[in-house]
Amino acid sequence: MAHSLIMTTARTDVLAHARDQVLEKGIGLDREQTREILDLPDDALDDLLELAHEVRMRWCGPDVEVEGIISLKTGGCPEDCHFCSQSGLFASPVRSAWLDIPMLVEAAKQTAKTGATEFCIVAAVRGPDARLMSQVKAGITAIRDAVDINIACSLGMLTQEQVDELSEMGVHRYNHNLETARSHFPNVVTTHTWEERWETLSMVRKAGMEVCCGGIVGMGESLDQRAEFASELASLEPDEVPLNFLNPRPGTPFGDLEPLSGPDALRTVAAFRLALPRTILRFAGGREITLGDLGARRGLLGGINAVIVGNYLTTLGRPAESDIDLLGELQMPIKALNETL
Repeated sequence: MAHSLIMTTARTDVLAHARDQVLEKGIGLDREQTREILDLPDDALDDLLELAHEVRMRWCGPDVEVEGIISLKTGGCPEDCHFCSQSGLFASPVRSAWLDIPMLVEAAKQTAKTGATEFCIVAAVRGPDARLMSQVKAGITAIRDAVDINIACSLGMLTQEQVDELSEMGVHRYNHNLETARSHFPNVVTTHTWEERWETLSMVRKAGMEVCCGGIVGMGESLDQRAEFASELASLEPDEVPLNFLNPRPGTPFGDLEPLSGPDALRTVAAFRLALPRTILRFAGGREITLGDLGARRGLLGGINAVIVGNYLTTLGRPAESDIDLLGELQMPIKALNETL
């Protein structure tokens, strides 16, 4: 009985301190405090999600940013990211393919019809070569002639010259995920370093583009490392953090890992919101298998303020209409395009 009382008091203290620091003062939790949140038991989850939602509403507002993504170049990547079926080093079913410009424009049009304000062009590469940069430029020009939407890119690691080129093209936001905590990264990728990714992000920030940087949880990291990752992202101060949950892909080194449980995924969402109170926190890949429809609803009421609609790069997502309908049901307005420019 005494032990139970002590545990309840400790849980109450953790949430009370988080409420005072994050909700009232707008100061994100540090690494140790985030670890305490990740340790909270399942019966504290409702209170935690409620606090995270309050933080999101106070420091970000009610609007939800909607984004669609398209893979310009799929598969055949030379890197060995252990979660990714697009690596050419693994025996996964994804094979190299390119989209042409008309297909890219059509995808942008369909994305805009959902109400999305962001369209992200993605390529499975270590970094863009001259051919890819040329195709991206042609694609951006064609999209701008056809539809009014912000264009983001995710093309791997960049040189300073490439950063400058993308900035001149009018790329609104650049995505390059750190993927996981610095201490866990060598267990996830061996063909490049965490520091190389950080360098690209630093150049993007200095060039004036918005920084989109997140990662994947459930890749065998410890709770300490999950808290470390949230802290590292907070120090980067990204404009957006896409939060993915591992969807184990056949043929990859992580293909046999167990998906994260729903409560763990929701606890992670809330913890990242409390560590990053002013950041766009986006539901991304893997939420379907970890959370399902009910969990998606709880996540949107637990700190999330952005979603990717439709399919992801190599996995199926929820139908765009389902997410849009859910936002309407929850009375969460979709962020207008002119507010994101």
